[in-house]
Amino acid sequence: MADATDLKSVGATHEGSTPSSPTTIAKSMAIQETQNQPLLTMRGITKRFPGVLALNGVDLSLDKSEIVGLIGENGAGKSTLMKILEGDYAADEGKIILDGGPVTLNDVQDSIALGVALIHQELCLAPNLDVASNIFLGHEPRAGFLSVVNKKKLNADAAELAKRVGITAAMTDLVENLSPGEQQLVEIAKALSYDVRILVLDEPTSSLSPGEAEKLFEVMRKLKSEGVAMVYISHRLGEVEQMCDRAVVLRDGCRVGELDKANLKSSEMVKLMVGRDISRFFPEHAEDTAGDVVLSVRDMDYAGGKEKVCFDLKAGEILGIAGLVGSGRTELIRALFGVESKHSGDILLNDQKTEIRNTADAVRAGIGLVPEDRKELGVVLEMSVAENISLAGINTYNPPFLDRKRELEVAKEHVEALEIKTPSLSQQVQYLSGGNQQKVALSKWLSLNPKVLILDEPTRGIDVGSKSEIYKLIRGLAETGMGVIMVSSEMEEIIGLADRVMVMHEGRCMGVIGRNEASEENIMRLATGGDAK
Repeated sequence: MADATDLKSVGATHEGSTPSSPTTIAKSMAIQETQNQPLLTMRGITKRFPGVLALNGVDLSLDKSEIVGLIGENGAGKSTLMKILEGDYAADEGKIILDGGPVTLNDVQDSIALGVALIHQELCLAPNLDVASNIFLGHEPRAGFLSVVNKKKLNADAAELAKRVGITAAMTDLVENLSPGEQQLVEIAKALSYDVRILVLDEPTSSLSPGEAEKLFEVMRKLKSEGVAMVYISHRLGEVEQMCDRAVVLRDGCRVGELDKANLKSSEMVKLMVGRDISRFFPEHAEDTAGDVVLSVRDMDYAGGKEKVCFDLKAGEILGIAGLVGSGRTELIRALFGVESKHSGDILLNDQKTEIRNTADAVRAGIGLVPEDRKELGVVLEMSVAENISLAGINTYNPPFLDRKRELEVAKEHVEALEIKTPSLSQQVQYLSGGNQQKVALSKWLSLNPKVLILDEPTRGIDVGSKSEIYKLIRGLAETGMGVIMVSSEMEEIIGLADRVMVMHEGRCMGVIGRNEASEENIMRLATGGDAK
């Protein structure tokens, strides 16, 4: 509160002007105070779930035209905090202040009405509808006595928003035919159709190519210049460093620090996120522990491949498969696992020709696959930890009756070996963190002791602390003599973990690089269609 001297200075006038009244002075001070306040303040936010304190007195502020990173390990409370801002959850304690005044958010519609929109990692689009219909889904312009959708205005208004965010697709194109990057932009245009002022982006680049991610960043910079404030959630700390003005760090439901732009470095973020300095992110490579060839692929022709593929995998080796989006990596491993049939060629396991016509053949041959989308394909979220671990080998648990005792024994063994953090074996997997869900997905196959384990994007959507644990686990599996194939879009991951790297480009194998030659430059040269040095 201003003292008498302050009030006098505020009310001072130039000679010949009319002195300000006390009411005018008070209004002027109120306006000035409002202008200095953040656009959004979340103060002392606390949220409890049965047996869990998800958030403990967390503060977060956001200014107009500011991008704030919200980072932390899985389970730190990021999503819970944003769901409270979205109106999906109600806080048990704390206040939300918007434009200087307290607001109550009872549901998502309340937050949208106030100009707040959250874009989830799993996009909320209707794939069977066109672009324009998705952008205005639920609030389409209507006309006439019967309130029929005004298709002409719908397409025109959608085209304006599409231009604003750089969508090149036609408004009549079905969303299911768009690339992941274009779908992401449709989701942003959908948010902007509500005159959004605060945009929350949750892991927006997890399924985008580098080019698509850069296009998204361009849109973010444009929106920032237009006054839109953003909260950016990502485990890709390089993106946070590149795009954010500052970052707020959560750990175990508490706010543990904030980093301004000058100190926004990956090493500093990691220290705050995990509470320790991860001095060595990737485990040490053992000196040439690879054994005999466990898997040979000879002249394999498969859906999506442009040339026949040949490669070997040794026992105890991690073979990385690198390449840009659309290079044919996923199609190759789907053919290896029998998800899609190969057209020709041979697959040999321990020098024995093996016919893999479907996934059951692959499992019987000793091949396991941990897919990229763990929530849809890797685990069954509504089933327990024990049930998920036994799932791949369910026919080995005394069919037709389930040997429940053995199922629990095997699950307990893998939970302890992989250090899966779960309150019990009966806990539903949907309530575990992303890193622990991934460990359950791994355990499902490890319980069968496979000869070859294929990992497709093994750390997608996993925080840095859990990534380090997964890397050590993968290296440990190789050291037991298992052959590991790892597909990854993260260059650092490929270089840091793989013993050799097979690089794909447009359905072709461009070459295999040894560990000593596996640099970002060499891999990208092949991934973009160039020749090896």
